[in-house]
Parts: sequence; structure tokens; C-alpha cells
Amino acid sequence: MPRLRRSNTVTIHRLVVRRSLRALLPGVLAACTTVSDTTPAADLILHNGRVYSMAWPEPTVNGVPSAQAPYDSVNGWRHDATAVVVREGRVVFVGNDSAALALKGPTTRVLDLKEHVVLPGLVDAHTHVAELGQSLDRVNLTGVATEAEAVALIAARAATTPKGEWILGYGWDEGAWANRYPDKTLLTARVPDHPVILRSLHGFAAWANERALTLAGITRNTPVPTGGEIRLDAKGEPTGLVLNRAVPLLDNAVPLPTPAQRDAQVLRALHVMAHAGYTGVHEAGVAPDVMDSFERLALRDSLPLRVYAMLSARDSSLIRQWITRGPFTSANGMLSVRAVKAYYDGALGSRGAQLLADYADQPGHRGVSGGSYGFDQRLVADIMSVGFQVGIHAIGDAGNRATLNFIDSVMRAAPKARGLRHRVEHAQVVSPPDLARFASLGVIASVQPPHAVEDKGWAETRLGANRIGGAYAWRTLRQAGAGLVFSSDLPGSDWSPFYGLHSAITRQDTSGTPPGGWYPAQRMTPEEAVRGYTVWSATAGFDETQAGVIAVGKRADLTVMDVDPFRSEGPALLKGRIMTTVSRGRVVYLRTP
Repeated sequence: MPRLRRSNTVTIHRLVVRRSLRALLPGVLAACTTVSDTTPAADLILHNGRVYSMAWPEPTVNGVPSAQAPYDSVNGWRHDATAVVVREGRVVFVGNDSAALALKGPTTRVLDLKEHVVLPGLVDAHTHVAELGQSLDRVNLTGVATEAEAVALIAARAATTPKGEWILGYGWDEGAWANRYPDKTLLTARVPDHPVILRSLHGFAAWANERALTLAGITRNTPVPTGGEIRLDAKGEPTGLVLNRAVPLLDNAVPLPTPAQRDAQVLRALHVMAHAGYTGVHEAGVAPDVMDSFERLALRDSLPLRVYAMLSARDSSLIRQWITRGPFTSANGMLSVRAVKAYYDGALGSRGAQLLADYADQPGHRGVSGGSYGFDQRLVADIMSVGFQVGIHAIGDAGNRATLNFIDSVMRAAPKARGLRHRVEHAQVVSPPDLARFASLGVIASVQPPHAVEDKGWAETRLGANRIGGAYAWRTLRQAGAGLVFSSDLPGSDWSPFYGLHSAITRQDTSGTPPGGWYPAQRMTPEEAVRGYTVWSATAGFDETQAGVIAVGKRADLTVMDVDPFRSEGPALLKGRIMTTVSRGRVVYLRTP
């Protein structure tokens, strides 16, 4: 690369920089003073921005900013730099514009940010991008209120689909529809010539027509999987609705995509995430064919974002393979495999979450869990024992308690299982005696802010007034010393970071309901919300030495947006747009006028 020549202009720039940097953070000061006359020219310079480096200490558990944060009680938050310089995929300078532009060379790409906000690259810490890739071709039923509306959308797709081809849909809300689940009757009548499977919003229910049931081999005599339910009508025939661990009976009937098709789906989904501002994902529950796709794409250096893959514990052969193989990171660092995803219980909406006491709206029922829900303790313990992090889906208070007990027992027995930042995925309902155990065990609560605002219409009905106080209780978990990380659980929820930040900060839905927020004492501050998608996600994925903050030496993962999440809320935050996404120093998305 060409080197800068000494000049009076550069010298003057450096004198100005040294004087102006005294007001900046120590980390930024150190970054700026590393510039020398022999420094090679930059590959990328972003300037005229409002950079929040996040390189200051953590806030208190009550959300009070550190004394070293760029914040004061009179003026609020302010950015701590205006420019970032990148070379060979790494940040080499964080500071002001004049010093940054002094590193420009003949091949440097320069982006004028027009005072837009720069954050460390956002990471969605619980995704299903393979499903997102598939869902982009499926019928979207998100927000559909009735069975009739859903069937009408499927009939419209059938009118343009060759007879006999599968029609797949997703997004009807198993929580909101729990007291009026649909059956095959209308769906079969309107769409008789195509096999149809419609996955629910969070994947804990599926609805099919007669042709799909036939191809799946589901009859009145089909054995019901442990932890699942096949709904039957008065005559003992399948209604077309399956719940919890019976959902794979329908899923497995759909032909798998070819390797080329799977690669295309995964890439399409990852580029969608790049457009949404993300520089990384934690893919929860990776199946063998998806794992193969990630490895092929990493080998070709085609992954636009960093993928932290959590292997599916429901596939015992896959887990045994990786127990032998051990944790893995690709040569380019864009794929990391050192975690496994397991399920302890079901979902609260479909009454599958395991509770310590009966469901308030279904006496005598406490959900499904453990071995009866396909949780293989021996298998999960074995892979933890060779150094893999585990993320265990646990929703109910009984499910969370049993999950903490399990993690504790494995760590006591296996030294290699300790200190691995094990995670409880969702941690939605936690009994007060179990709150402090997250901190004492070093377990991270991996939560989804959108779930709280999406579930608020029925969650209290399921739990009752007493238990709802321990549900979606982010502040209470923080105060108990638990580490948090935020995510969307896409495609079940909207993956827009603005929606996620808004949900965390306000505890309101997109219409601003309820005023003041749903159980507002559990709200996050703007700083905590941003950390949940940056600093904390880096920690949860063992990536804190490489990412999470904007500092010299870190991987150049950056998200540029046109709203300031530290100073905006409500409708203004929801209207935000991603302007640029930089992953490993490469511009993977640039918004055009």
C-alpha cells in the first residue's frame, strides 16, 4: 500500500489533534496517538459522523452511566468521536475528522456520514437465518387475525403455483390463537391440490391441510411424540393441527433444499440482516445441512456477516460428530462453532412452558419439559464437558429452575464445562429464588425485547397477577447480577434493530401501547439497550477481544444509522434507517438515495 509523505499540512493536523484529544476518552486518546508518519494509508475512512465507541465502563445494574461515559445529567448523551479509520479489516484510528482524513491515500474509500450515528456492529444473538431464508419465499401470515384471512392468502398463492407443489407459510400467532386453533377443514376445501403446512409465529405449532397430512403419514394411528400433541376431532381423526414436539412430523415431510438452494437461502437471509444493520448473528439450533452450508460459504469467504453457530442438540449424530471434532473457527474468523442449542420446555403462548404451578387459564396443566420434551441430558452434558457453551431454551419458571440445576450439575462434574458463559435462551419467567443463581453460575440470560411487547396481550392471562412480575424481568435480572444479551428470535419476530431497541427502552408496542410501558420498572436505558446488541452480544459469543466496541485493533464491524438511539425514542426511533453496514472492514450495505 502507498505510504503517506511528510507534509506541513499533516504536521499541523497532528498538532491540532493532540490538543483536542484531551477531552476525549482515554481509549480514544490512545487510539489517536498510535498514528505515525510511516502509517500506511487507510482502506476505508468514515468521517463527519457521530461515533459512540461504547469503549467506556459498564453502567450500574440500575442503568446509571459510568462517570467516564460521554454523558452528563444536564445535556444527556454525546458522541465521543467523529471518524473511524479502517485498514485490513481492523480499526486503526478513532477520533476526529482532520486526523482521520490525513490517512487518506489514492485508493482509500472515503464515506462522508453526514452526521449519522456510528455504533459498534450490531449482533442479533438468537436467530434462525436458515428459516428466514426459507420464509422469504413462504406466505407471510404475521399479523393475520383470523383463520379465514390466512386461508385466503394461501388460496391466492395456490392460484399461481403448479398443482402438487408444496405451499409453505409462517407467522400465525400460536399465543393469540391458543383458544381458537384452526383445523384442516377450510384449508383443505380452499386448497385441495397442494400440500400446505403453515408454521406458527414461534414454531411451536403447525397447521396443515389433508394433502400434507397424507404425505407426512399422519393418521389416527400415528404415535404421538413425547412432549408433542396431535389434535384429533370427535371421530379420532387428525384435525391438521400439531403442537410442540409433534411439529417435526410435518416439517420432516417437506423435501430438503439442495446444497445450492440452501446456500442461496442462507446468503439471501444474511444479506437481509446486513441491510438491517447487523454485522453478526448467533444462529440457534443449526441442523446438519445448514452447518454444511455455513462451512462451504466460510471456505469461499462468502459470508457477509460473522456467524456464531449453535449446533442443534436435537440431532444426536451431529452432536457426537462435534464432540469428536471440538470447537472450530474458520480461517477468516467469520464462522465460529463452539456452542450448542437445546430445548428444555415449550412456549408460553401454546401452554408448553413448564410452570411451577398450574396455568392460570388451564387448571391442572403445567406444560411439558425435560426428557418428555426431547431434552437429552446425557448428550448435552457430554458436549459441554469437552468445552462447548450451551444455550438452553427455557420459558417457564419450572423450566428455568431445572435448566439452572442441570447447568450447575454439569459444571460441578466436568471442569471443562466451567467458565463457558452458558446461556438460558429466553429466560421469560423466573422464580425470585432463582434470580441470583444466574450470576452465581455465570449464566447469561439471552432475552428478546420484542417478545415482551408481543406477548403482553395474553401473558398475564397464562400466568396470573402474581407470577407476571417475574416475567420478561430484564431489570430484575440485571439487579440480581445476571449478564444479559438481546436478540429478535427471527423470523418469529421482526428483526429490525430499531424495533428491538424501542421494545427494550419503552416496553411499548409500535403504537405506543401501553402509555408508560408494560411493567415499566423492567425497562432498559438507551445505553443498556445498545449494549445488549453490541458489547453484551460480543461477550456472549466469546468475541469481546475482537468486537463489541469501536477501538484500535478491533475488527472493523460498524453500523451507521440516521437516528441516535441514545437521544431518540418512540416514533422517532422506530422510523430509523440503516445507512451503512461495515463487516470486517468491508462495506456490505450502503443505502442509496
